[in-house]
Amino acid sequence: MDLRLEVVVVPVRHVDRAVAFYRDQLGFHLDVDYSPNERFRIVQLTPAGSSCSIQLGVGLTTMPPGSVEGLTLIVDDLDLACRRLTAAGVPVEPVRHKRSVDWQGDFAEGLDPDRRDYASFAGLRDPDGNRWTLQERGFAGRL
Repeated sequence: MDLRLEVVVVPVRHVDRAVAFYRDQLGFHLDVDYSPNERFRIVQLTPAGSSCSIQLGVGLTTMPPGSVEGLTLIVDDLDLACRRLTAAGVPVEPVRHKRSVDWQGDFAEGLDPDRRDYASFAGLRDPDGNRWTLQERGFAGRL
């Protein structure tokens, strides 16, 4: 049995503000913007290169706006991604990396010196406070 994660609901207060953030600042593709009445609106956006989308809207969830944490966007060059997002006006938290190969939960500042997969991270929040993590994977394969 195949189980594919294709959509994650992200609770927001202001749909238009969130759409502008995800589309214009993060570069997500707008797939659907559907509103048959004033009580229901669904907007679906997909990050470039991803097969999983997010849905924003009115009437989609009972989760409070800003309550989602742990969503992860994988990038092959974390330094470049942070610079591009910062230039687009996205506040990106400082980069950190796993302190050791046999990681015990501690971090050090900056990029992993060896640019190991899954070792370097940065965080960001959308305008409602939903927290995303940027994680580097594939940098070494680019060399």
